[in-house]
Amino acid sequence: ARADRKYIGKPGQLWLVGTGPGRLDQITPAAKAAISRADVVIGYRLYIDLIRPLFCPGQVIEALPITQERQRAERAIDLANWGLSVAVISSGDCGIYGMAGLVMEMLADQGWDGTTPRVEVMPGISALQAAAARVGAPLMHDFCAISLSDLLTPWEIIQQRLQAAAQADFVVALYNPKSKTRTEQIAIAQKILLDHRSEDTPVALVRSAYREDEFIVLTTLREFLNHPVDMLTTVLVGNRSTLVHEGAMITPRGYRVS
Repeated sequence: ARADRKYIGKPGQLWLVGTGPGRLDQITPAAKAAISRADVVIGYRLYIDLIRPLFCPGQVIEALPITQERQRAERAIDLANWGLSVAVISSGDCGIYGMAGLVMEMLADQGWDGTTPRVEVMPGISALQAAAARVGAPLMHDFCAISLSDLLTPWEIIQQRLQAAAQADFVVALYNPKSKTRTEQIAIAQKILLDHRSEDTPVALVRSAYREDEFIVLTTLREFLNHPVDMLTTVLVGNRSTLVHEGAMITPRGYRVS
């Protein structure tokens, strides 16, 4: 459904909402409230389907394809400028590879005054947090997140970041590791990391954390490409201290434990 174009005489509201990994009990109360109160909910079709039980009668729900991020942002800003309250949905945390940045960039480009429409960012459990929780405590020391998608970032820059993270011994969370058409980058990332870490470094592959089709593998830096990896997979690569004990991936913080 689409709303008729009509200014309704009240300040618009943009809620930029992170819905977490996808299970309803993993969504924060503030995010649930924003979704339920919004006049319009906009998001990628898969994420909209995951939160349908939260919708209320009379709401306008607009589900767009995955490649239409700009269209989603433009539509949300337009509706908020009419005076509607709009929830823009991202999985995980909306400020980590989500829609919050794009919406705010576009507002800034339009000369937004910082008050109209009102904007509030609702954080969510990020993919790397959800993945880490499912396998133990791998993010207990310094870590970084790197997306392997070169759709918006040149591959040369991504490689520089991989090199820097590998040399600095960060625990590394790899987002968007492999798609149907982009298959070489994950192998290059593996090689860069192997140049600086043992081939037995623990690696966790977590796909669709907390969803019905969740898939988890604990493996090693040498072996992880022997397992399925796709765009719904978060890859957690340990640092030189990371260990696996009884099925739990643990990165020591540095405390004396004995």
